[in-house]
Amino acid sequence: MPKLRQVALLIETSRAYGRSLLRGVSRYNREQGRWSVYFRPHGLGDPPPPWLRRWKGDGILARIGDRRVADAVLDAGVAVVELRGVLSDLPVPFIGVDNQMVAQLAFDHLRDRGFRHFAFCSMPRGDYPIMDERCDNFRALVQSQGFFFSQFKHPAGHRRLSWQQEQSQIARWIAKLPKPVGVAACNDDYGLQVLDACRRAEVLVPDEVAVIAVDNDDYLCGLAIPPLTSIDVIPERIGYEAAALLDRMMDGESVSLDPILMPPRGVVTRQSTDVLATDDEAVARAVHYIRQHACDRIGVADVVRQVRLSRTALEPRVKAVVGRSIYQEIQRVQIEQVRELLAETELPIKQVAVRCGFSYVQYMTRAFREATGQTPAQYRKNVTK
Repeated sequence: MPKLRQVALLIETSRAYGRSLLRGVSRYNREQGRWSVYFRPHGLGDPPPPWLRRWKGDGILARIGDRRVADAVLDAGVAVVELRGVLSDLPVPFIGVDNQMVAQLAFDHLRDRGFRHFAFCSMPRGDYPIMDERCDNFRALVQSQGFFFSQFKHPAGHRRLSWQQEQSQIARWIAKLPKPVGVAACNDDYGLQVLDACRRAEVLVPDEVAVIAVDNDDYLCGLAIPPLTSIDVIPERIGYEAAALLDRMMDGESVSLDPILMPPRGVVTRQSTDVLATDDEAVARAVHYIRQHACDRIGVADVVRQVRLSRTALEPRVKAVVGRSIYQEIQRVQIEQVRELLAETELPIKQVAVRCGFSYVQYMTRAFREATGQTPAQYRKNVTK
């Protein structure tokens, strides 16, 4: 039997993201059976654990939040994979979320609902570079389309607001935004704060303000009123890949220090964005019909018949609201359903095609590749491994 490797896990159990990382690490270890894991439950932002000074092992998976923890981890003199990304200059590989894709999903989700005004709410700039990156990517997408953009700004300097003070400021910011507006939050914590601030400001969600966040923490998203739409970044997969990378490093493999960025799975839609931001009743009926029946093999003629307008009258109005033709909107909804079934079921790809309204699996494969850059089989492998 090969010698068991001693691996320490400095990953918080206080948050859903950290617990999901641990599930991924656990799955890798069950499959490989090569590690003896040293783990003590702790919280995000805790100081370096005293036991680390005396610990003798082979590798560490860590969520490093400050220099004290970084110094303690590096002083251990073993292979390290970092999973938080607060400090960008660490001489160890980092694996995390592709925030360009996160921003694209958030923007597309709100744009698909007809919004032309957008905003972003996040923690103070500089606290967490990854959150700054999400904001910057989202703002760039909005401004590239010529839409309105606003960002919640924390007070200048180092003065920290209490939760109550911050909520009052977010509420005043929301009250001043042009309506209707789609608001993206850097994570589920801030998504919850934005929804609470909307209630304080007495604005309607999702009719006046639609809110999407990141991480898809079921507890936080369900705690929100109304339930919070969020992007699933699949932390379990990140934990699994980080464990595999650490194993290769402990084997002596030389690895790149370029960040490894994992694509999110997709948007989990809940009531906070269940709206179409338009006063055009014909377009609202058309889009609602498409989203209910796109997988029933409907065509443009069915949508036109449902709305009782000519195609030449309806087509430009739909495109003005959602940015796509009627046919493109039908196919977009089909592809989103394909994504969901590939990620959440083990249905054969041929059955996925049938359920999503495609007559031929070859046609679905071609349409899916054009939309995602991957075949259905590749996508399923990437989101479920």
